[in-house]
Amino acid sequence: MEAFFAWINGIIWSNALIALCLGAGLWFSFRTRFMQVRGFAEMCRLTVTGQKSDAGVSSFQALAISMAGRMGIGNIAGVATAIAYGGPGAVFWMWVMGFLGASTSYIECTLAQIYKEKDAEGRYRGGPAYYIEKAMGLKWYAVAFAVATVVATGLLLPGVQANAIADSASNVLCGAGACEAVGGPGALKLWLGVGVAAVLALIIFGGIKRIATFAEVVVPFMALAFILMAVIVMIANASKVPAMFADIFSSAFGAHAAFGAIIGQAIAWGVKRGIYANEAGQGTGPHAAAAAEVSHPAKQGFVQAFAVYIDTLFVCSATAFIIISTGAYRVYSDGSGSGLLFEGIVSPTASEGPAFVQTGFDAVFSGFGPTFVAVALAFFAFTTIVAYYYMAEVNLVFLTRNLRNGMVRRVVLRFLQALILVSVAYGAVATTGAAWGLGDIGVGSMAWLNILGILVLQGPALKALKDYRAQKRQGLDPQFDPRPLGIRNADFWEHRADGLITQGVAGTAEHPIVTEGGAHRA
Repeated sequence: MEAFFAWINGIIWSNALIALCLGAGLWFSFRTRFMQVRGFAEMCRLTVTGQKSDAGVSSFQALAISMAGRMGIGNIAGVATAIAYGGPGAVFWMWVMGFLGASTSYIECTLAQIYKEKDAEGRYRGGPAYYIEKAMGLKWYAVAFAVATVVATGLLLPGVQANAIADSASNVLCGAGACEAVGGPGALKLWLGVGVAAVLALIIFGGIKRIATFAEVVVPFMALAFILMAVIVMIANASKVPAMFADIFSSAFGAHAAFGAIIGQAIAWGVKRGIYANEAGQGTGPHAAAAAEVSHPAKQGFVQAFAVYIDTLFVCSATAFIIISTGAYRVYSDGSGSGLLFEGIVSPTASEGPAFVQTGFDAVFSGFGPTFVAVALAFFAFTTIVAYYYMAEVNLVFLTRNLRNGMVRRVVLRFLQALILVSVAYGAVATTGAAWGLGDIGVGSMAWLNILGILVLQGPALKALKDYRAQKRQGLDPQFDPRPLGIRNADFWEHRADGLITQGVAGTAEHPIVTEGGAHRA
C-alpha cells in the first residue's frame, strides 16, 4: 500500500508541479509589476496596522495564523535535506522561490478577500473553495478542493506533526532518564500525545478568535527566538560567514569546485523545498487571509506576500546559516544518498534533518543543541497543527453551509474537532509512512487545484492591485467597491460599499450603518 501511495505522490509531486509553481511565480511577478519589490515598504506597514472585529481578525493576526501553517518541521528538517542532496546552492534557489512565491501569495490571498463571506455565526470565511465557486462557477471543482483539504489537514497531517513533537521530546527526555518513570519511550510518547491534544482542544474550541490570539503571541516569539539563535551562531563563527555565502552563491551557479557538478540537484531541491516551505500557491494561506478585517482586499494580499518572505528568507535562512556556517552537514553526489561530496562535523550515523541543526548548535553551545531543536520543533509542529485545524474547519463549513439545521452543522464541526484530537494523540505514538503519503497526496492535490484556479482567476486580484495603487496615489486610505472594476459575485464588498456592512456588523437597506466620516470607513 505504501508503495502505491509513493507512486501516486511521484505523479502529483512531479517536476510538472514544480515547474507550475515556478512558472506561476514568474508570471505573477510580471503581471503585478514585481509588487514584492515595489510594495515591500507597504507590506511592512500593513503588517503592523489594521483592525479586527467580531467577524474578523486583524491583518497581523491573519498573518500569524498563516505563518503558523507555513512554519512547520520542514523549516528545520526540510532545509537540512535540501542541503544534503543539493549542496549549499540549494539555499539560493529557495530564496528565488521565496521571492517569486510572494507574488503568487498576493494573488491567492487577495482573491480570498474579494470573495469572502460570512458563515451562519457571522464570522468571515474564505479560501480557494470559495473563490473557485464564486469566480469560476465550478461547484464540483470547489468541492474537490474542500474535500482534499479536510482530509489532508483534518485527519492525516496533524498526526505526522504530533509524531515529530513526540519523537524530538522523547529523545531529550529519555536521555535525561525520564522514560523509565512513565513506563518506557512508548508510554512517554502517548502521554506527550495526550498532552498536545489537550492543549490543542483548549485552543480550537475557542474558535477563530482564540486561534488568532494564540498565533499572534506564539508565532512571532517562536520565529524571533530561532532567528536570534541563528544570529548568535553566526557571530560565533563570524570568520566563516564570508566563506558560507561564497559557497551558497558559487554552488547555485555551478562554479564551486566540489558542488558545481550537482547544480541540477541544487536547483531541483532548492525549488522543491522552497515550495514546500513557503506554501505559496498551495491554497493554505488564503484561508487565514480571508478572516482579516481590512478596507481593501489588496491590503491583506500585501501582508500575506510578506509572510512568504518571513518563512523563506528569514526562518529557512536561519536554519541554513546554522548548518553551513558550522559545517554541520554532508552533501551527496546524487539524489539516492550515495557518494559523498562533503562530510562535515556531523556524525556518520546522523540522518539528514534535525540532527544537522542540533550538531550546528552543539558546535557553539555544547550540549544545548538537542534540547533547543526539540523545543523549536515542538513549537513549529504545534502551531502547524493549529493552522491545519483552522483550514479543515473553513472547508468543512464550506461543505455544510447549505444545511439548514444549525444543530447538524455544529455536530459535524464537533466531529471534526474530535477527529483531529484523536489523530494527534494516535499520531504521537505511531504515524505510518502511509499517513505521510496520504497527507502529501492531499496537499499536492490542493496545490494542483489551486494554482490552476488562480491562473484562470487572476484578473480580479490584478484589478484590486491597480485600484489600490490608484487610490494610494491620491493620498487616500484605499476602500474597495468591486462594481466599478467589473468584479462580480463579491457580495460582501458590495454590501460594505453600500453601507450595509461595516466592521463585521450588518445593517439593512433601510437603515445602513454609517460610521463617522462616511459609510466606507473601516
